[in-house]
Amino acid sequence: MRLILSGVIALSLAAVAAADPPVYRVLAQDKGHVALVGKDGKVEWEVECKYNSHDIQLLPNGNVLLHTGPATVTEMTPDKKVVWRYEAKPAGDNKGRVEVHAFQRLADGTTMVAESGNRRIVEVDAAGKIVRQVSLSVKRPDAHRDTRLVRKLPTGNYLVCQEGDGLVREYDPAGKTVWEYALELGGKKEAPGHGPESYGTSVFGAVRLANGNTVIAGGNNHRVLEVDRAGRVVWSLDQKELPGITLAWVTTLHALPNGNLIVGNCHAGPDQPQLFEVTRDKKVVWTFRNRQVFGNDLAAAQVLDIPGVIR
Repeated sequence: MRLILSGVIALSLAAVAAADPPVYRVLAQDKGHVALVGKDGKVEWEVECKYNSHDIQLLPNGNVLLHTGPATVTEMTPDKKVVWRYEAKPAGDNKGRVEVHAFQRLADGTTMVAESGNRRIVEVDAAGKIVRQVSLSVKRPDAHRDTRLVRKLPTGNYLVCQEGDGLVREYDPAGKTVWEYALELGGKKEAPGHGPESYGTSVFGAVRLANGNTVIAGGNNHRVLEVDRAGRVVWSLDQKELPGITLAWVTTLHALPNGNLIVGNCHAGPDQPQLFEVTRDKKVVWTFRNRQVFGNDLAAAQVLDIPGVIR
């Protein structure tokens, strides 16, 4: 009997532990700084960064890739020393400005940078030399809206969010489009802006899952979509589908190994979470809302300490 009771108690404790909500550390930019917020909500590290960032990356060596200016990517150590910097300049037929909205440190040590205005992706080495470039096909050229988030895939292709064109494209290393998905208005009237009252197809982020499907953060489309290779929507999350949460400018995406998604919800208002984790049966299991450290413009965030996450 004692053994049976012990087993029941152990199982009960295990069930309680399994039901505990996740708690994460968050690295993000807003309110004029980049801050790493611990699980207790307190700032563990911060540095001034007045530029409203659209991407950020904590590197395996502890350094951070920061978006420190309209066209500038900076690598900084934990003791705030700048060890690498790249500033995009007008190139080709572009005589106007250049903006950077996405970057990624690659496994070979180079850094991928998406250059809006130049309409290209470059890979830059430690010396600042461009070692590879890929031209992008853009229907509505705009230095501010050519791209949002871009990720190089394990295949060597690039998954590119083209905000101004309202679509996600996959390019091969030669710049050929091998897949695309265009966001739709769904019969609704377009409204400018980024908040909950706006509406459009200004896509922000996308990640490629191991099964070949693509999860898309719709920006001011106020939705998260999972689409297959044929372009069929196989899962979606609409603006007011979650109790107490209204989607605004949907930005950051993290695809977790358990199938859950962490979603960035920028410009949503003071009562809304800036990030949340949702299961595929649409249950919210974690929210992040820290208005002391960040405000209503938190677009770039990395949720830390999740092995196997895709972002």
